[in-house]
Amino acid sequence: MSKPLTDHEKRKQISVRGIDRNVATPRDYYFALAHTVRDHLVGRWIRTQQYYYEKDPKRIHYLSLEFYMGRTLQNTMINLGLQNACDEAIYQLGLDLEELEEIEEDAGLGNGGLGRLAACFLDSMASLGLAAYGYGIRYEFGIFNQKITNGWQVEEADDWLRYGNPWEKARPEYMLPVHFYGRVEQTHEGPKWVDTQVVLAMPYDTPVPGYKNNTVNTMRLWSAKAPNDFNLQEFNVGDYIQAVLDRNLAENISRVLYPNDNFFEGKELRLKQEYFVVAATLQDIIRRFKSSKFGCRDPVRTSFEAFSEKVAIQLNDTHPALAIPELMRILVDIERLDWEKAWEITTKTCAYTNHTVLPEALERWPIYMFEKLLPRHLQIIYEINQRHLDRVAALYPGDSDRLCRMSLIEEGNPKRINMAHLCVVGSHAVNGVARIHSDIVKTTVFKDFCDIEPEKFQNKTNGITPRRWLLLCNPGLADIIAEKIGEEFLTDLFQLRKLLDFVDDSVFIRDVANVKQENKLKFAAYLESEYKVNINPESIFDIQVKRIHEYKRQLLNCLHVITLYNRIKKEPNKKFVPRTVMIGGKAAPGYHMAKMIIKLFTSVGEVVNHDPVVGDRLKVIFLENYRVSLAEKVIPAADLSEQISTAGTEASGTGNMKFMLNGALTIGTMDGANVEMAEEAGEENLFIFGMRVEDVEAMDKKGYNAREYYERLPELKQVIDQISAGYFSPKEPELFKDMVNMLMNHDRFKVFADYEAYIRCQEKVNELYRNPKEWTKKVIRNIAASGKFSSDRTIAEYAREIWGVEPSDVKIPPPNEPRE
Repeated sequence: MSKPLTDHEKRKQISVRGIDRNVATPRDYYFALAHTVRDHLVGRWIRTQQYYYEKDPKRIHYLSLEFYMGRTLQNTMINLGLQNACDEAIYQLGLDLEELEEIEEDAGLGNGGLGRLAACFLDSMASLGLAAYGYGIRYEFGIFNQKITNGWQVEEADDWLRYGNPWEKARPEYMLPVHFYGRVEQTHEGPKWVDTQVVLAMPYDTPVPGYKNNTVNTMRLWSAKAPNDFNLQEFNVGDYIQAVLDRNLAENISRVLYPNDNFFEGKELRLKQEYFVVAATLQDIIRRFKSSKFGCRDPVRTSFEAFSEKVAIQLNDTHPALAIPELMRILVDIERLDWEKAWEITTKTCAYTNHTVLPEALERWPIYMFEKLLPRHLQIIYEINQRHLDRVAALYPGDSDRLCRMSLIEEGNPKRINMAHLCVVGSHAVNGVARIHSDIVKTTVFKDFCDIEPEKFQNKTNGITPRRWLLLCNPGLADIIAEKIGEEFLTDLFQLRKLLDFVDDSVFIRDVANVKQENKLKFAAYLESEYKVNINPESIFDIQVKRIHEYKRQLLNCLHVITLYNRIKKEPNKKFVPRTVMIGGKAAPGYHMAKMIIKLFTSVGEVVNHDPVVGDRLKVIFLENYRVSLAEKVIPAADLSEQISTAGTEASGTGNMKFMLNGALTIGTMDGANVEMAEEAGEENLFIFGMRVEDVEAMDKKGYNAREYYERLPELKQVIDQISAGYFSPKEPELFKDMVNMLMNHDRFKVFADYEAYIRCQEKVNELYRNPKEWTKKVIRNIAASGKFSSDRTIAEYAREIWGVEPSDVKIPPPNEPRE
């Protein structure tokens, strides 16, 4: 790749275009545009917050350690209805809007599904007129940038704030103290947490505009700041320089996002992050609850009686679970409520969303960490646990096994706190994120809890915002849909059902196919410009983009690619349906097997892409640095969406929904939301294969024997033998030995068990692709059936069934109109 231009060279380049712009670089124009668009937000933002102060609705607080927002400029223009005006203005200046949009850094404050879900939810909450706040951490460094070097993943720090962030506003006037360490003193007034170390939480607010309703909500992200007397107290006299340098220790709390997806890493810094966001947020919520009208910060409400009628707290996974003991600490120790009343308020206020059933992902913090870092919270958790177990013992006398299973404290060395149990006990609602996942939650991980309080457990199938994931990323498709059924589908995605009337309309079929072909050509051009790879735009674009994880089975995809390669090599003169197989996604830096999976795929690509016998019938491409802004390019260009996790492991998936909405067909297992996608579209309109949850459970009982498949299936044996012998790593023949050993002897995710069904299913894909008209009809049926998977529907269900609020279509008057 060529060296990036210096700002000086860019200036020269611009002035060559014939206008003397001797000082402005493209980045300057991006910032000028961003600030102009932001000006249109602030009036609506202020007015929305005024409106909330006057109406005093119940407020929703979405607590998450991740918000995977991506870029903000285009989304803001769309939601404010400014895109055409901006496009025109920028064009008049002789500039290219798309080129300016590419300058913006992604806000990569998330790992994958959980963080991106939070971002879609913020969009939907604003679009549904809910008084909602997203609360999280303003990481200085987000998810790492991924470089592929010699086929290996290499991580680079994501310095996303390097050039400044035009979308955030620091609010130092709302800075709050957060306490760590110290000890608990028993006083005549009750326990006191004393001798703590203080870190300040500085809020940065980002506006969240609803779609064309003039509502602008707030995402408030906390940044850690050392107090000015940090380490300059009496015991540290003399070393002033070192004391100032040590401020970094406090400020490290918000330095970097932990890059693990579906994996628990019990580090003290991570526990600090979890408490930091919770402690700052709860103080903020309580300050807002107590203050009355707009602009006034005098405490007025003194009774907490109505707290849960005015405040809802949603815990996005167990990461913000400390909100439960922290709210108890505030109510009991500071506000002096008695325990029973405080507990009633806490449980009525909090609700918990579970995102995974994988045991390695569940948070279990060692008690010794709490003793040191949060001694008062440990006492409160012990008390919660005691009362909880007393209740269970009363219901099941003598059942000590059950007490052991249900305790918040896990025996062992070291003893640990089970954060999921804390969340279930401390919340009035617990939900999974797809029907099959919510069922698994009720029958396995939380079965004992569900036996006691079945009414607590709900399902809320995930969704995606159609503004970003259709209108923004696929304007061509949005256009032809609007031509047929109007524009209402953007706020009521169920309207897409009306497209079923056009499933046999040859003009519409042609239009849908044309839009897909344009998107494919555009993405092919992007790949050529960025990575110098040439792909055949007539080929099936077969795409699997998601975090690299064994349970997501990118390896199964790999085995199919090698099988296809072997078939072409075996019969080089046979006609094959051409394919371009693309995999993209980041591996957690410490996840060795995930990094090996990337290396295998890139190694297979080296062989396949340079084999003259194969030609352009098969190409294998690893998409480097997969992120929100790349998803917006690749998803509209996909023909085939790979959703192939072992049944029972993917809680929901949301990428699956994005592909469906953008006119790709799904090859997938009956897992996560795939089940509901098949139900909505008709199973015959997806390529469903492989074991169901029941089959996996049966196999677990009888034992999974990989060798049996290896011996029985000659094509599988050939593939494994090639990987094992170093066919794809001739310079290091042993490179993939460990991986083959894992697949043969301890594969928790049973790749071989689904291999045969997967290959057969892929043959059906080829068969249908040969008939473009029938393929496109299936595409239309899928798009028409994707209405359920709008996050607007998901959020409306949370609002009514968990938070006890009604979505509203009230349009707040814009700033240029007088208020009534």
